[in-house]
Amino acid sequence: MTQPILSKTEAAEAVTSARLRAGITWAQIAEHVGRAPVWTTAALLGQHPMSAAEAEAAGELLGLEPAVVEALQVQPYRGAAPGVASDPTIYRFHEALAVYGPALKELIHEEFGDGIMSAINFKVDIARRSDPGGDRVVVTFDGKFLDYNW
Repeated sequence: MTQPILSKTEAAEAVTSARLRAGITWAQIAEHVGRAPVWTTAALLGQHPMSAAEAEAAGELLGLEPAVVEALQVQPYRGAAPGVASDPTIYRFHEALAVYGPALKELIHEEFGDGIMSAINFKVDIARRSDPGGDRVVVTFDGKFLDYNW
């Protein structure tokens, strides 16, 4: 009898536990998998499907069960993370977009015309920047402009 495929949430929990037990950073996993740290972390938390080779590389590094490696390759339901409004870090992203989203939208339209920034043809990165008032978090969203065709 075959085991049912784990959910993306169950796989993410297994990955997180294995990563913590092994003392491995997300960046180390990303390097081993051969992908960017933000993409790899999102994939391992259930927001992207990994190729068989990527999932197997992560599984090898973390000692994951075959069912977890299989679940990492399943197409996800994106953006359906529980607790989005309650986690302080995630809430701050929602807050920042609530405050600055309309201004960013206006500036994108002013600069590029009528369209949107793609979240499919998209790169995201995070970096630390030293500052006398305390280190700064720099988040870069890099999405292709897609114009509306009427």
